[in-house]
Amino acid sequence: MNNRYDFIYLFDATDANPNGDPDAGNLPRVDTETSQGLITDVCIKRKVRNFIEVLKKDVPSYDIYVKEKGVLMRAHEKAYEAIKSESKAEEGKRKGSGDDVEKARAWMCQNFYDVRTFGAVMSLATNCGQVRGPIQLSFSRSVDPIVISEHAITRMAVATEREATAQQGDNRTMGRKFTVPYGLYRCHGFVNPFLAAQTGFTGEGEHSDLEIFFNALENAFQFDQSAARPAGSMAPRGLLVFKHDSALGKAPSHSLFDRLQIESFEDTPAEDGKPARKFKDYASRITFDGQPLDDFIKPGESKDLGNGVTLIRRI
Repeated sequence: MNNRYDFIYLFDATDANPNGDPDAGNLPRVDTETSQGLITDVCIKRKVRNFIEVLKKDVPSYDIYVKEKGVLMRAHEKAYEAIKSESKAEEGKRKGSGDDVEKARAWMCQNFYDVRTFGAVMSLATNCGQVRGPIQLSFSRSVDPIVISEHAITRMAVATEREATAQQGDNRTMGRKFTVPYGLYRCHGFVNPFLAAQTGFTGEGEHSDLEIFFNALENAFQFDQSAARPAGSMAPRGLLVFKHDSALGKAPSHSLFDRLQIESFEDTPAEDGKPARKFKDYASRITFDGQPLDDFIKPGESKDLGNGVTLIRRI
């Protein structure tokens, strides 16, 4: 890769729980001071990983290291078998000499898409070292404060005979479900070409790792449906990529991100006083350099911003 990239990813959630917090009873995550919705970086990475598993199933070099219900040490042992290492674990020490660890690290980068993309800490008993990934994401934050709706739900069955006896055959179980009526979320990302060179992450061509990653952002929600996130309840709404004409880049990331502004309903309420409940409510409030985004650049277009930076609008 010879270019640095920054990108802005916009997506929304409608009557869904985009990222439940297990430490808060699976409530949607929020900033406790502003009540803006939050979605962790690892939540988005999980969706990317799942999409890659669907897109590149059984394709060499595109395996996923952190997969659901996976056992990480199995991949480590496989790496040591592949490099024909004769290292053995010693009492109180990790398995692997310096050379073996470096070879195993390189093998993991070559064979696991998420390792060479996001990085990984693989310093387990069978040591494959550590990798700093070229792509990193921020937490996603909603433009406006979100409302958390709590719903009581009923299951027309019980789990055990004891419960059935206690309910005298009524056999009902009450539960709770939490949703966000609507939220438009904004995420920032960065692609480091220097780290890409270290991990073997490719950035040129239709089938490059970078193109596959952006493709995953565009389509990941299509394969993430669940009871908490029904079909169509989460959708990508914008993907703006800033491509620099050098590896070092031509502008600070924050200065590029600040050029896209979204006017919140908290700062400027709607004329009818109603809150946003669909993306169309925000569409006219999104501007780039003070112009409506759709007037400045349309989906599928690219535009020279000057100073060696090109804006590419993928969504």
